[in-house]
Amino acid sequence: MDKRIPKFLIEEDVIHLKISCHSPREHALLELLYCTGCRVGEVQKLNIEDINWENCSAIVNGKGSKQREVYFTTECKVWLKRYLESRGDSSKALFVTESHPIRRLSIPTIRYSIKLLAARGEVAANVYPHRFRHTYACQLLDNGAPLEFIQGMLGHEKASTTQIYAQLRGERWRELYRRYF
Repeated sequence: MDKRIPKFLIEEDVIHLKISCHSPREHALLELLYCTGCRVGEVQKLNIEDINWENCSAIVNGKGSKQREVYFTTECKVWLKRYLESRGDSSKALFVTESHPIRRLSIPTIRYSIKLLAARGEVAANVYPHRFRHTYACQLLDNGAPLEFIQGMLGHEKASTTQIYAQLRGERWRELYRRYF
């Protein structure tokens, strides 16, 4: 059975999203989704103690209760630290609500936050958390990463799940061509 080719964000859209962030939480959430390839549920379950600041990495709990290490950029580290410094609570959750009672952000709230960012940034593409995962995989592929590496970074059990991204090369060029010509 044919699988759909995943949709990704172009660099220009990501820049618009970054510019439209108003709070340290928005910046940190956006950066973490964008540069780790995490599923929304993995980000939602993250605790502060799961982060290794020295290595710019985090241990996430993926599908099937499987743990994996993901890495993030220095820019993401800066925004995560700035966000944590802006908080005045003692919650162990990495992302929490901004109103009382303070509690872990829910998956629907994360999705809604991303939708708000997209609207504020006037991004025409349909922006949702999983689209950052596709964007992450596409960028790794475009930068020459082998499929086995991408498979490991995404936490895919089967290589066939990751191979869908190999088809993107031609489709990505067509989509970019249509957008700019």
